[in-house]
Amino acid sequence: MVAQKGGRVMLAAGFSLQTFADAFRFLWDDRGLLATKALEQVQLSAIAIGIAAAIALPLGVWLGHIHRGAFLAINISNLGRALPSLAVISVGLPFFGIGHTVVILALIVLAAPLILTNSYVAVDGIEEDVVEAARGMGLKPSQVLVGVELPLALPLIFAGIRTAAVYVVATATLAGVVGGGSLGDIIFNQATYFLSGVVGAAILVSLLAFAADFTFAGLQRLLTPRGLRHVGAAHLPEEEPPSVLETAAA
Repeated sequence: MVAQKGGRVMLAAGFSLQTFADAFRFLWDDRGLLATKALEQVQLSAIAIGIAAAIALPLGVWLGHIHRGAFLAINISNLGRALPSLAVISVGLPFFGIGHTVVILALIVLAAPLILTNSYVAVDGIEEDVVEAARGMGLKPSQVLVGVELPLALPLIFAGIRTAAVYVVATATLAGVVGGGSLGDIIFNQATYFLSGVVGAAILVSLLAFAADFTFAGLQRLLTPRGLRHVGAAHLPEEEPPSVLETAAA
């Protein structure tokens, strides 16, 4: 909310336009600390996305290939989305203690349902005529999956991975609550870094989320055959990666 107070433009109580200038100054003056915390955040996110993809991607592709398990895929996705990451961390603390492990677990729970659902929908949505034509050419089921279904499904599969990556990178700041590092160490410690530090770290989190989106968009373009880059894997629109503000509000 914008208000005028004493000739100074105020955005909220204790927050002014000067805060942004201080935040960018903080980004420069404490760039060493921020680089270390940003690297921790990227490492946590990469591990979580890698494990989530290793679990959910093969399962989703297989279920889509056999055209079964829609109820399982959709309900697992809904369950994962309904679980707040802080709740998962709270449940995991007695078993894993403070540190990286419990945060990675929460991020996996956040990312895996998105990847599972998109992988299932992508492969399951391939037109049956295309699959039958491949089978008519004498291709084995495994060859149909690898040579026909997966290339056509890549755009929608990557849409799920990109969405999961943005969510994970933005949510990894929760590691700061349980001693897991990341930029959350700054965001949740306003007493030490002041409002300028909190805003500066939040800006950097936003940039990391955009970088994750652009990185997976580039990988999608690189891995998708040239003739299929503008062809959707199914008749459903791709799910757009959420903004960081939308992630925080979820």
